[in-house]
Amino acid sequence: MVTSDRGGGGKLTKVLGLGYWVQGFRCFPWLVVSFYLKDGLNVDPSTLQILQNSANLPMVGKPLYGLVSDSVYISGQHRVPYIAFGAFLQALSWLIIAISPSNMSIFTISTYLLLSNLGASIAEVANDAIVAEMAKQSPSSTKHLQPSSSGNLQSFVWIASSAGGVLGNLLGGVFIGRFYPQTMFLYFGLLLALQFFITILVPESSLGLPKSPSVGIRNQLSQLLVALRKPEIAYSISWFTASYAIIPALTGTMFFYQTQHLKINSSVLGISKVFGQATMLLWGIIYNQYFKSVPPRKLISAIQAMMAFFMISDFLFVRGFYRQMGVPDSLYVVIFSGFLEVLFFFKILPFSVLIAQMCPPGCEGSIMAFLMSSVALAFIVSGYLGVALASYIKITGTDFSGFPLGLLIQAACTLVPTFWSSCISDKVESKARRKD
Repeated sequence: MVTSDRGGGGKLTKVLGLGYWVQGFRCFPWLVVSFYLKDGLNVDPSTLQILQNSANLPMVGKPLYGLVSDSVYISGQHRVPYIAFGAFLQALSWLIIAISPSNMSIFTISTYLLLSNLGASIAEVANDAIVAEMAKQSPSSTKHLQPSSSGNLQSFVWIASSAGGVLGNLLGGVFIGRFYPQTMFLYFGLLLALQFFITILVPESSLGLPKSPSVGIRNQLSQLLVALRKPEIAYSISWFTASYAIIPALTGTMFFYQTQHLKINSSVLGISKVFGQATMLLWGIIYNQYFKSVPPRKLISAIQAMMAFFMISDFLFVRGFYRQMGVPDSLYVVIFSGFLEVLFFFKILPFSVLIAQMCPPGCEGSIMAFLMSSVALAFIVSGYLGVALASYIKITGTDFSGFPLGLLIQAACTLVPTFWSSCISDKVESKARRKD
């Protein structure tokens, strides 16, 4: 049984809080990247969406990073060194972008963005593994780490990430018209460098993590495969992945529609993202207080249906329905578009709690990494499907006549997974209690 003191609890919350806060703050440079690609490199909506989704390819390798994190120890540690290494790779890539010429090629900036997301993926895997490990400990073993029991730790890191997102989007929206993109990339690179130095000063032994012997990558892979063969895990992850992949994302088209067609100011888009991240922050608090006891299947299905509802609202927005009712376009973008953008991520919180309960001991990093890798791949597939849909209905950077039809198709595809939500396991916590 692992015991933890108050100092260990403080260091745990510092490492995880900082890690997830920086993870949320990554929207700060990425908001700039979208405008840089559109205005600086003059890419069209489909190219913008392809570049943004392709930059997430390192996220697909998360199972590999999880296997290495679970089985390969560095100086007796197998979580903190990977968080530090991930921060280092991100700092390196953004600092290089900051000092590079402003007229760099699409290939060059794509390479650096891939390196940045590789570092982010490695750090996220280690952070998620710590959360999964601590969330499974008994209350007696975590009495000084109150955030780590009964899903509280997941809510804590969710709130930390959302808080980072709120500040990142707020500063991004304010600074984007006042500073050169390279200056903003420099600030973020320096922040990541600070995270690196703070992280390497925290010994992993002080975090109170469960002790698990290194079993080697081959044995770890075998354990992962055994875990993935469990029906409750396999079916749940399959549904969750498909629920994202089946949706043809039209984010690039919406970005061009708002900025090119409606001439929405960049500061308004920044405020919209701030509003979205604020609702993410609020969702973490509300879930922890009121929805932890709601069956995961019911809650996740309700969120999926709500996503489809707001996509129909976007259809009405593009058709000018709200404008005719006297609602300014900028107000709709701030509230509804900002909320829909983050609503996609709402179901990750209850699902991560569910999966953490099902993870076999010693396999937390691998399972959580496989889950997030599957989600990343699903988002990439969704982005490519959106590009194909936009091309099929002939949406361009100047012609949005087919956009309403695309949004209706998107809403219909979003609603489809609710009809097979029975694949989601719904009784994990009660099983755990019976075993106790």
